Amino acid sequence: MTETDRRLLLLHPDDNVFVLRAAVDAGETVVVEGTAIRPAARIGMGHKLARRPISTGEKVLKYGAPIGSATRAIAVGEHVHLTNLKSDYTQTHSLDEARVANGVVEGTNT
Repeated sequence: MTETDRRLLLLHPDDNVFVLRAAVDAGETVVVEGTAIRPAARIGMGHKLARRPISTGEKVLKYGAPIGSATRAIAVGEHVHLTNLKSDYTQTHSLDEARVANGVVEGTNT
């Protein structure tokens, strides 16, 4: 098996992302299936890192299911987030934007 940092969690064998069990600081080395990566910025616990290269338009898989599409090419070990991932479930990149776009106000049933 290829070496992978213990802070990375693979939720399903088909996933093309890992989930961080702990934060990774900027410049800190994290090993993604044998490839040493040094993120330029801190990445928080619970965020996703690319397990392998992901092409523009390719589905991002988490729990073995598509959660969105890559808006640009994503390199191994790169943070997978709003800057490079478009949700397949909301019309915008964030739930807050989707709520505003759909006229949903918290605390109401609209």
